[in-house]
Amino acid sequence: LSGSTFKKVYYDDLLGRAVSKFIPAEDLVVPYSATSLEDAEAVIHVIRVSQNDLRKQQINGFYKDIDLGEPPLQEDQIKQKELELEGIQQNGTEDMFTILEMHVNVDLDGYEDVNPEDNEPTGIQLPYIITIDEANGKVLSIRRNFEPNDPLKKKKDYFVHYKFLPGMGFYGLGLIHMIGGLSRTATIALRQLLDAGTLAN
Repeated sequence: LSGSTFKKVYYDDLLGRAVSKFIPAEDLVVPYSATSLEDAEAVIHVIRVSQNDLRKQQINGFYKDIDLGEPPLQEDQIKQKELELEGIQQNGTEDMFTILEMHVNVDLDGYEDVNPEDNEPTGIQLPYIITIDEANGKVLSIRRNFEPNDPLKKKKDYFVHYKFLPGMGFYGLGLIHMIGGLSRTATIALRQLLDAGTLAN
């Protein structure tokens, strides 16, 4: 309906296998100037994870073992309205953390890109995945997002973009856009016929 949806293909340490997870468009944030996932300077995946699953990943070493406190109580009026329209009533609160997995280019101190001829830093930003807790901004992990033996240091792609129809920018056009356009065109054509007297009695 909306025109765009995404999948994330990666190896899940908790499940012990490769997975392909559905990601709604509102949970994948890209810069306004991006035209595709390939040329986006940053891709941020908004992940909602239970307190227990997050703790498992900390114990397994996937995330840094730091105290994040209790999951914050979030009042999302838009989400509440979506649930109401779907006929779902939410009672109580969920013990869910919101973490931001940011696929970005950074120049990390001590891990700079160096010129092989003189071994001096080039100042080029390299692809990394930095994960933080949204509520308090604490860093959970920093991981290299390129193969260590790759001379070009190209970023690994985890996300796949599915479009209903190609759009002019980053997002695709959905069925809602097409139906809206058709109904508007039909209304204009009908008005022109009425003005011309074609449909008059």
